[in-house]
Amino acid sequence: MRLLLPFMILFAAIPASGCAQDAVVPAEPAKPMMIQDFERPEGSLENNLGLASGDWNMDPTDINNSYTDVDVVEMPDIKGNPGHAVRLSYSVESLEPSQNGFWTKLGGFDASGYDHLEFQVKGDAEKGFTDVFKIELKKPKSAEEPDEKIKGAFRIPVTAEWTTVSIPLNKMTGILNFYDSEVWKNPSIGRKDLDEFVVVFQDRMVSRKTGVIYLDNIRFVATGNPGPTAVDFPPRKIEKTKTKIEGLEFARFLIKRLGGFPAKTVVKKNFPENDREFLMEIARDTWRFFDEIVDQPHALPLDTIQLAPQGDEPVAEGMWVGDYTNVTNIGVYLMVLPSAFNLGFITREEAVERTRKTLTTIEGLEYHKSGFPYNYYDTTTLEGTSYFVSLVDSGWLIAGLYVVKNAFPELAEQAQRLIDRGNLSFFYDPVEQQMFHGFYEHLEVYSDYHYGVFYTEPRATSYIAIAQGVVPKEHWFGGMIRTFPESYSWLTQKPIQRVKKTVLGLPYMAGYYEWKGIRFVPSWGGSAFEALMPALILKEKELAPQGLGLNDARHVEGQIRFALEDTGYPVWGMSPSSIPEGGYSEYGAKPFGSRGYKAGAVTPHASILALEFAPESVVKNLRELIKRYDVYGEYGFYDAVNPETGAVARKYLSLDQGMIFVALNNYLNQGAIRNYFHADPVMKQGEDLLTADIFFEETKAPAA
Repeated sequence: MRLLLPFMILFAAIPASGCAQDAVVPAEPAKPMMIQDFERPEGSLENNLGLASGDWNMDPTDINNSYTDVDVVEMPDIKGNPGHAVRLSYSVESLEPSQNGFWTKLGGFDASGYDHLEFQVKGDAEKGFTDVFKIELKKPKSAEEPDEKIKGAFRIPVTAEWTTVSIPLNKMTGILNFYDSEVWKNPSIGRKDLDEFVVVFQDRMVSRKTGVIYLDNIRFVATGNPGPTAVDFPPRKIEKTKTKIEGLEFARFLIKRLGGFPAKTVVKKNFPENDREFLMEIARDTWRFFDEIVDQPHALPLDTIQLAPQGDEPVAEGMWVGDYTNVTNIGVYLMVLPSAFNLGFITREEAVERTRKTLTTIEGLEYHKSGFPYNYYDTTTLEGTSYFVSLVDSGWLIAGLYVVKNAFPELAEQAQRLIDRGNLSFFYDPVEQQMFHGFYEHLEVYSDYHYGVFYTEPRATSYIAIAQGVVPKEHWFGGMIRTFPESYSWLTQKPIQRVKKTVLGLPYMAGYYEWKGIRFVPSWGGSAFEALMPALILKEKELAPQGLGLNDARHVEGQIRFALEDTGYPVWGMSPSSIPEGGYSEYGAKPFGSRGYKAGAVTPHASILALEFAPESVVKNLRELIKRYDVYGEYGFYDAVNPETGAVARKYLSLDQGMIFVALNNYLNQGAIRNYFHADPVMKQGEDLLTADIFFEETKAPAA
């Protein structure tokens, strides 16, 4: 679930001021748009747009205990005048997880001219009421994906008196599709195409399990104060150069800060026939990226370099150097340095000194008050270039620090200081029992989304938080979802045996998918990244041979068979990566995801992540990639290739290079990075999360 990579692609689209252009506020603010005042004839629930309203229930089979009854009733309004309001009599007093509420359709309403959502709310003092509930605005993710919904959310306080709630739409960050480049230029378009207003009563959120609240006058208003947006960037205070330079001149300036740069774009070489020597050759070339594409004064890896897309001269029209880095890049780089020592590419003393220099830079960065770093930094000036504080990226930094702490004991005190700066409970939502994606400092709100799917990349951060004892084990079992209910219409397939299980005394809903005789717990998109990146540090294969380790192996089998059998590609390995024709996208083996990403580019990191589960298939695939396409450069494999056209993305991403290098080291050196991680006494405390769970009653899937 690599959700934040659009940041690295779209820096160029952001004005120098650091703020995207929001909707132009009219000289005269638009009049409020009343959506639902409940004054239709005879108590009708039809809203002022002429659209329907009603109640909903997450579990329609539990209507005796989980429900919202909706009635329009006569009631004086907030000014004491006669009128009507909607009465919501709710119950979430159920033995099963319970959510229900009220909805009113918006029919694709365009709220781009408005900046706040308002309504009146009060609780029934006689019958009792919750003092908090949630509202959501839902919309299609895009015109191309109308069935996939995104949503903004806000928690609403309630008292026994009428209160006007005014919600800044800029804080409902979930209505922005961050993969839409136009949103970064004009975030007001995120307020277009609104489909539904929803009230949510959730059993773990409400302060009272049964009660009555009233709503009135749901409307959009323009206050003339839209506020900052989730796609804003902090203003820059430091100039990189004395005079402004651009294009190739600027790229050459940045290259001078690096340890080196490729001299040519395509490398043709005779690789060793011995498989281990072949993999060592790839590792040696991949190491050159981290030996050279690092800002030398600050010892931080750069996020991306794009070589010239045409010709054999790397520094030519169309190339660029991404002089910024992401927190995950830094965390993985901290695993790369001991890997370089393990593989014999640098001495222990050099590995320690390089690591010490990076740790010192990290200590000097500006952090959020939570104790966690911002998500992106300029590698030249060290300025934070994002207001966002990311859970998953902070987790990978912490993982890298644990690896360093145990690989190089002389750096343990410095690494531990950085680990201790932040507490991962900052990201934990006890209501959903899930982790927020992150926190927007300038908006002072958490992301509208959680990491809810269990078999995805953030499980590594969840493991760390639980092992540290700052997040409960209920998060691993009851919070994160193995399979979604079959009533969800967007699923790639219906779950099998989605029944309640109990592990370590904690209940959760299990279930699995089956494809061509392979039983597996799905990821979100069916990508190798989600499935296998956590296995860089977690001993899933060793400690969970009938749980996560078995699931890893089956996702590898699925990656191979889906690409070779279903798409007819001659090579395999799909994961979020560069688009060979330009840009970035999510790719996956669709049947292996709950939602499932599309097929498309093949990325070498997806194959190399699978080394420890299917080494012969991986080596064969890598050799085939080299044979068929100009996909190999001075730093090893380029990021992606289109198997149908042969087009190659001549791009190196620090994260993808890091996954390749650490995976190679783990395979060639008996799980060296995992051993460092699990050697820490704190991380060892979480191992029962891996050992206790058995995913399937059988250790082998039945024949197709």
